[in-house]
Amino acid sequence: MMLSQIDTYLFDMDGLLIDSEPLWKKAEKEVFGALGLHLTDDLLRQVMGFRLSEVVEYWYHYQAWENPNFKATEQAIIDCMIAQIQNEGKAMDGVYEVLEVLKSKNKKIALASSSSMVLIEAVVRKLNLSEWIPQLFSAEHEPYGKPHPGIFIRAAKSLNTEPRNCMVLEDSMNGMLAAKSARMSCTVVPDPIQYDYPEWCLADYKFKKLNELIPYLNA
Repeated sequence: MMLSQIDTYLFDMDGLLIDSEPLWKKAEKEVFGALGLHLTDDLLRQVMGFRLSEVVEYWYHYQAWENPNFKATEQAIIDCMIAQIQNEGKAMDGVYEVLEVLKSKNKKIALASSSSMVLIEAVVRKLNLSEWIPQLFSAEHEPYGKPHPGIFIRAAKSLNTEPRNCMVLEDSMNGMLAAKSARMSCTVVPDPIQYDYPEWCLADYKFKKLNELIPYLNA
């Protein structure tokens, strides 16, 4: 796979562009804790890359609570997340450097996330990303979330790009699987705890920080 063939870069958001995993854990522990679930960090890693609706259903099947109202639970988590993004949101290492290199090379850049559009827009505002990322795609209304490739296929079609000319940048295994199912190249920047997992061998590139991709872009 030659990077010179890649003209479109599709960025995941949570854990890749923004250091949001601690925020998600805090929000989920708070909201689900009020419903009687006590979720550990290890348990919460099981739903990395899921859509929020899938997260709520997953934990309900794990331990049902009385009088479930999935939409209300989703909204409570979203409200908590928006507040935390505004107060504590910060970009992951290397984000702006990579985006600037891609922009200088006239590459198409888009964000394709499992998160709802309201959260995507909150992150873009907080991190001032609109200068580099003009196209935003959410999987919230896709029939299936990652690891289904729907979100990436829709993004490529909207950008008038062939899947073989797309590079997906991800931090979750579900995202990586979605990218490969879409017949796209994939760069992963895993959580440090998961970095040495053998499953990442499906990715074309694996880095500890996003800006480690830059020498390959400039080659």
